[in-house]
Amino acid sequence: MYSGLLLVLLPLMLGYCVPCRSTTILRLLNLAVARMVYLILFLMGISLAFVDNLVSHLGTIFSVSLVFLASISAANLAGLWCLDRRHNRLTGEPGAPLQSKWRLLLDSVWLCLVILAGVAIGQVLDASWFAVDTLSEWALMLLLLLIGVQLRNSGMPLRQILLNPWGLSIAAVVLVSSWVGGIAGALILDMPLQHGLAFSAGYGWYSLSGILISDQLGPVLGSAAFINDLARELFAIMLIPTLMRRFPSVAIGYGAATAMDFTLPVLQRSGGVAVVPVAIVSGFILSLAAPVFMLGFLSLG
Repeated sequence: MYSGLLLVLLPLMLGYCVPCRSTTILRLLNLAVARMVYLILFLMGISLAFVDNLVSHLGTIFSVSLVFLASISAANLAGLWCLDRRHNRLTGEPGAPLQSKWRLLLDSVWLCLVILAGVAIGQVLDASWFAVDTLSEWALMLLLLLIGVQLRNSGMPLRQILLNPWGLSIAAVVLVSSWVGGIAGALILDMPLQHGLAFSAGYGWYSLSGILISDQLGPVLGSAAFINDLARELFAIMLIPTLMRRFPSVAIGYGAATAMDFTLPVLQRSGGVAVVPVAIVSGFILSLAAPVFMLGFLSLG
């Protein structure tokens, strides 16, 4: 279960060991990172097209996922907004002009269109021979390798990357506020509180939450957990470009565990390399916490 964390951190650390003093190479590297964002999102869209077993019990699946998505998101956003009131806003990287509000909104729409294009292409592909999960994993590892090189040549010390107080604060807020949202969702749906807490402990890791909850509570609730955490990741992708400058804690924290993998390139693209250590610390802690708390809550009932 934790081998995936190693696959994320290893290329990042290897990239950090690569020094680069050529400004031309660094510019090409920045361009490659920006382009790979679209590749990863496109592959994610194809993987969505391959999801099955979601046709039956659609009413229950979508109502449960919608309630938990709304309650957990509301609690997360409120907590992270309070954290942003105590933290300085981003001022932008040197030489990187801030984009207009409408340009950032258009950027979010474009990212969503890339995902939809992947879904459309996935309809005509055969999941048995198109190994989208393997391709996504390799693309992500390459991206993290490049981001590691960026970090090494940004002047940030390793200690700042591995132990970031802001990232720790974001993780703590997301952890606790998600439990509050999960309890609220369980009360609305008249579900056992431990089931609501299990839903809240996915932290955007949809593949994990779908599997664990399906195994313990059945495929209908497992599908709802999958959609809840997947929708969280998609909303994070849409919100990050528009929220990053004024509410960086919200932008980083709402993606929860995905801040260290799938939403990391969007965070880096919107907030610059300075937000990467924050995102990695918060995402890493939540990725570690997700299986522990989810299995713990499910074992209660």
